[in-house]
Amino acid sequence: MNKRNFLARCAQSLLSTLLITLFLIPAQAQGERPRTDVILPPGPTPPLTNDPKAEQILERALKALGGDAYANVRSTTSRGYYTLFKDGVSGLPMTFVDYIIYPDRERTEFKGAGVKVIQTNTGDTGWLYDGEAKTLNDMTKEQVEDFRFAMRTNIDYLLRGFWRKEGAKLSYVGRREAGVGRRNETIRLTYPDGLAVEFEFGAQDGLPSKVIYKKKGKEGAETAEEDRFAQFVTIEGVMMPFIVDHYRDGVQSSRISYQSVEINRPINESLFTRPANAKAVK
Repeated sequence: MNKRNFLARCAQSLLSTLLITLFLIPAQAQGERPRTDVILPPGPTPPLTNDPKAEQILERALKALGGDAYANVRSTTSRGYYTLFKDGVSGLPMTFVDYIIYPDRERTEFKGAGVKVIQTNTGDTGWLYDGEAKTLNDMTKEQVEDFRFAMRTNIDYLLRGFWRKEGAKLSYVGRREAGVGRRNETIRLTYPDGLAVEFEFGAQDGLPSKVIYKKKGKEGAETAEEDRFAQFVTIEGVMMPFIVDHYRDGVQSSRISYQSVEINRPINESLFTRPANAKAVK
C-alpha cells in the first residue's frame, strides 16, 4: 500500500474514532437524521417508557461530566496524537487538530509521514483533501453513511438525548466487572431499526467507561466494536477523557491521545468552507 492510500485510510479511521469518542460533538448538529427506511404504524406514536434505573444512570453521568458546563459547550479545538494498531501492536503516531463549531461544522486535519490530510463535515455533506495527491473531493455516500452511524453510536448522542427523537428505547442491563474492586453500570440503547449500543459508566464516579456495539462491513461481516475511556481531565468545568482506545473483535485497533482541548474559543468559520480547488487549501 502506498503512502497516500495509507494516509487516506488513516484519515477515515481517525474521523470515525473521533466522532464516536469525543464527548463534545453534538451528534444532532452534525447532520444525523432518523432513518427513512423504518416503517412506523399509522397514527401518533405513543411515548416510550424508558427504564427509570437507566435514566438515573444517565442523569448521574451528565452531572459527573460537568452538568451545565457540559451543556453550554459551543465550540472546541482539540490537539493530540492518533495511533493505529495492527494485530495489537502500535504504529507511528500522527498528529491531529480537530475544530468544531456548533451546530454543524467540524474540521479534522492531521499529518503523518510528512503528508497533510483534511476532512470537513457540515451537516450531512463534506469534503476531503489529500495533501500528497493534491486532490480535493466531496465525501462519498458511503462516507456520509459511516458518519451517520458514528453519530448514533456516539456517547454524546446518548447524553444529549438526540436518540429520543428517533424513538429509541433505553434499558438497564446491570453491573459488570471493570477491574479489581470496580464495577460498571450498563445501559442499552435500542433503535427502531435494531441497532443496539451499550454504554458502561463507573458505578462509583458515574463517568463513562465503555461504548460497545456491532458493525457490519461492506461484505456483510459483523465486527464487535468497543471504545474505552481513560485519563479524565477537567477543562473549564467539563470532564473529558484524554485517552480513548478503540477495540475491534477484542483487539486494539487505535488510540487517541489528547494533548489539549480548548472550549468556546473563537474559530474562523472559513475553515469549514470547501475551497475552490486543491491549490486553494490552506
